[in-house]
Amino acid sequence: MAKKPEEKPESQGDAAPEADAPAAQGPAQRQQPQRAQVQIDDANALANYANFCRVTGTPEELIIDFGLNPQPIGVPTQPIPITQRIITNFYTAKRMLHALSLTVQRHEATFGVLEIDVQKRVRPGVTAGPPQQPRQ
Repeated sequence: MAKKPEEKPESQGDAAPEADAPAAQGPAQRQQPQRAQVQIDDANALANYANFCRVTGTPEELIIDFGLNPQPIGVPTQPIPITQRIITNFYTAKRMLHALSLTVQRHEATFGVLEIDVQKRVRPGVTAGPPQQPRQ
């Protein structure tokens, strides 16, 4: 009796090409594997706002500190309290970098380029709103 090939459920992480696929198939003939959905339980997640980030690390780990800078313009006169610290490996950090890069690119494509230099964004004496026409 011939054995039936086992079916693999899609929820086992990223799908990989079948190992027993015929070698005669060219790259154009192979279908791209479908990515499985990863289920997330964020019931116990804590949400904090941060406008400050410091990245340090070791050869094995990356340490990312987040905090709230009460004086975002200029050099802070008081220490910035760090409220969250993420310690991760460089593989996860690289995946996070890729995901953040794609997200920022999509945001900029929709809303315009993000200027990260505060001095270029904030100009003293400039009021919000469209420029007014001079009265005649």
